[in-house]
Amino acid sequence: MQNVGSIFRTADALAIDEVILSGYSPCPPRPEISKTALGAEELVPWRYVDDPSHEITTMKSKEVLMIALEQTTQSESLLSFERPTTDWCLLAGSETVGLDDEILSLVHQTVHIDQYGEKHSFNVSVAVAIALHRLSFEV
Repeated sequence: MQNVGSIFRTADALAIDEVILSGYSPCPPRPEISKTALGAEELVPWRYVDDPSHEITTMKSKEVLMIALEQTTQSESLLSFERPTTDWCLLAGSETVGLDDEILSLVHQTVHIDQYGEKHSFNVSVAVAIALHRLSFEV
């Protein structure tokens, strides 16, 4: 729940249009989300979708660029990924298993965050913050 709250805070800080939750992600209102979000969950529009595959297909039909944040053999470094000039949506999975193959097969692009330590892992809310910041601003 703290990760969801942190993602709401990041979304507010970067003026992200909407947070879409799915799967077993907890949804507001929850005290544990509010504690970390500091009220951002009331400022950033959000919704829950039961079927993320359907949502991805719908967004793609509206020409939204679907970007998965995941380490794969085909993922591109976020550092070299060109900032989209069209509407885009960043997808992030759970910390333990990431995004499943069905979701990855539906996206336009998969990006990863370069890492140099032993674990090659960020907390999901940290990874989302890094990626959203990079996608939101010209470098």
